[in-house]
Amino acid sequence: MEILLVEDGLLDARITIHALRRSGIRHRLTLVRTVQEAIDFLARRGVFARAPQPDLLLLDLTLPDGNGVEILDEMRVLHADRSSRTPVVILSASDDDQTQRQCLELGVDDFIGKPVDEDKFLRVVRDHEHLMRFSDQDSMVGV
Repeated sequence: MEILLVEDGLLDARITIHALRRSGIRHRLTLVRTVQEAIDFLARRGVFARAPQPDLLLLDLTLPDGNGVEILDEMRVLHADRSSRTPVVILSASDDDQTQRQCLELGVDDFIGKPVDEDKFLRVVRDHEHLMRFSDQDSMVGV
């Protein structure tokens, strides 16, 4: 499972990384810390030209150079022609209803509040891992 973690807080990033390591979920994680790095990764530009397509995006909304919603907007543009899309889980301390509605309209799959409840976080990641495997099996049926 390829995971892109967009998080500027190193403590929050460490907690997330540690939880994933302890979970037993087989994954490779890339950490980026800004809106621009995330967009470059998703668009495979610059130093991220050979970046893998993430199977899951873990996204903080409050970043030093903007808002995670900008990343969601860009994803919609970048992946408009694809039949599949990357699941997105928001990791945020904000409980702003307007932002959550905006994120849902842009296709966010889950919200997890900070500080992150490790059990809930791992349930959500495992759900997406399971869906990814199920989707992969469906796509191989005709092969």
